[in-house]
Amino acid sequence: MTVVAVGLHIYDLTHSTLAVSLVALFALVPMIVFGLYGGVLADAFDRRTVALVTAVVAWASTAGIAVFAWMHVQVVWPLYVLTTINAVATVMIGATRQAITPRLLPARLLPAASALGGISMGVMVTVGPALAGLLVASVGIPWTYTVDVILFTAAFLGIFTLPSIVPEGERQSAGLSSVLEGLRFLKTAPNLSMTFVLDIIAMTFGQPRALFPAVGALLIGGGPVTVGILTAAGAVGVLVSSVFSGRLGGVRRQGRAVERAIVVYGAAILGFGIVLAIVAFSGTAGGGASFADANLPALVAATVLLAASGAADNVSSIFRMTILQASAPDVMRGRLQGVFTVVVTGGPRLGDLYIGVLALTGALWFPPLLGGLLIVVLVSTIVRVRRGFRDYDALAPTP
Repeated sequence: MTVVAVGLHIYDLTHSTLAVSLVALFALVPMIVFGLYGGVLADAFDRRTVALVTAVVAWASTAGIAVFAWMHVQVVWPLYVLTTINAVATVMIGATRQAITPRLLPARLLPAASALGGISMGVMVTVGPALAGLLVASVGIPWTYTVDVILFTAAFLGIFTLPSIVPEGERQSAGLSSVLEGLRFLKTAPNLSMTFVLDIIAMTFGQPRALFPAVGALLIGGGPVTVGILTAAGAVGVLVSSVFSGRLGGVRRQGRAVERAIVVYGAAILGFGIVLAIVAFSGTAGGGASFADANLPALVAATVLLAASGAADNVSSIFRMTILQASAPDVMRGRLQGVFTVVVTGGPRLGDLYIGVLALTGALWFPPLLGGLLIVVLVSTIVRVRRGFRDYDALAPTP
């Protein structure tokens, strides 16, 4: 919920899509640095302890945002600082938790575990944005943050129940040399490298969420409720695709599956841009803060396309995560999961910046339309050049 509320909060203070996208810019470099270092910590210490400490930091930063909202601070820099801290903690949690999973399950169950993670994330991200939009519209931003702080405490329960999980093999140092060792290993792992490259392309050019406040205020209309619906749409796609993902465990050519899923993702983002362009050029914009003023046909079409993008992204994520968990040695899992988590969480920040800069043209439809087209073309071209990735065999996993 805080992600949606922060976007609405900053837009309310500044009325600037660029200001909303700067949340991503300020968090990007710290996320990269601490995401990589979080992976090092996961390879050097008890992974349960690392996950628990970083979860506490994430909770405290969310609580800090709530405090500033209740104080009615009229500047945005505290929001940038606290959301950056929250993003750093979140990326470290992600690297550690994903390095834990292969220690708890056999390799044949890893796709199912990723799908279950998608269901969990889908429920959280579906309910969260929708609830955030409704709460902001009904009780205001401070109460929205407060509710999220209360709900966040549930995140600690799963970590508390884990056993101690110490990395296998020799204990690794927690210094720069370990980071460099992980990056050197990645240079010798073409399949893993390709999963990162393809995801960066998708996330950089296919993340229109920074547009949602402006779309809700100026184009489709409906204000905070529309923002909540659009934000939740992708999560609905994640949830539905996870529920029906049982057959994915039998797919052998997982590299090919990643390619096709990302191409579908790009096509859906392209379609979202087309919907916005039709609204802009047809004179049917439903600008206004009231949901009664929304252009419902455009909202439905945009929601369906964003849900499709979420489903495709989730399928891609399941296979990319499975490739990483199945092919990486345990002694490297934390560091490689750190890279994975940096890409997954840092890529959308680049996407927010891309959206914010192109939105300065005043054409809200242009960034997703161009971005979706770039995803389809670039991914199709790169995978055909690197044909070894298309032939990746789940029965003989190689990094």
